[in-house]
Amino acid sequence: MLTRMKAARGRRLGGMIDSHCHLDAAEFDGDRDAVVERARAAGVLGQVVPAVTAASWPKLRQVCRAAPGLYPAYGLHPTFLAEHRPDDLHELASWIENEHPPAIGECGLDYFVEGLDRDAQAHYFDGQLRLAREHGLPLIVHARRAVDEVIASIRRLGDGRLRGVVHSFSGSPEQARQLWSLGFMIGLGGPLTYERAQRLRRLVAQMPLEFLLLETDAPDQPDAGIRGQRNEPARLRQVLDVVAMLRGQAPEEIAAATTANAQRLFALPPP
Repeated sequence: MLTRMKAARGRRLGGMIDSHCHLDAAEFDGDRDAVVERARAAGVLGQVVPAVTAASWPKLRQVCRAAPGLYPAYGLHPTFLAEHRPDDLHELASWIENEHPPAIGECGLDYFVEGLDRDAQAHYFDGQLRLAREHGLPLIVHARRAVDEVIASIRRLGDGRLRGVVHSFSGSPEQARQLWSLGFMIGLGGPLTYERAQRLRRLVAQMPLEFLLLETDAPDQPDAGIRGQRNEPARLRQVLDVVAMLRGQAPEEIAAATTANAQRLFALPPP
């Protein structure tokens, strides 16, 4: 192991991909160009930027056209349920056909936030699962206190033809294994950097690297080094270093593998 780590450290850290960053969020309106520059300086040369509401899609498209390496995904986030409209799924189908995004999302189920109608969430999530199956696109899935329900929906509607990532994964090792068997990766970010996240840390130390994506979820979920502050994609390096430490591997090795995973899942060019 030590020999492999030394050999890997001799390689230059290649370009990384932040597999989940809300670069279009209002928190970045004042310094978005500088945020992208800092990310690139940190080696984060690609970002997958998922949507939250139909109203946000035009701004998201504009933001991602402003710099290379920014890839918009279009979808309907469950915690923004009050902003979704009956024809949004039809509109999403049109956007997919016209824009050819690398993924559908952010979509999923959230049973943590009170007051979110579960039947309405299921309606929008099921609709996006069907669109992903129809168009052969991966999904970017939000699953908060609803991992079992997400797995059940994928099994029910997937017919073996769905794939994607459950981002900010917080489930059990058994749930992770079920997702891998269904063609889904897990995305990990800032929460992993906190020492109290022992279950997540044990999972990442032992899991097959082929199923791991790195993310920031910026501007949310700051890592332990910037707790309580705005997160940004440049902080992906902190997540990378923790993963490397937990696995006893060189950061260069983890970066190469997780970048390849993102390229494979989202059909992205090299960063």
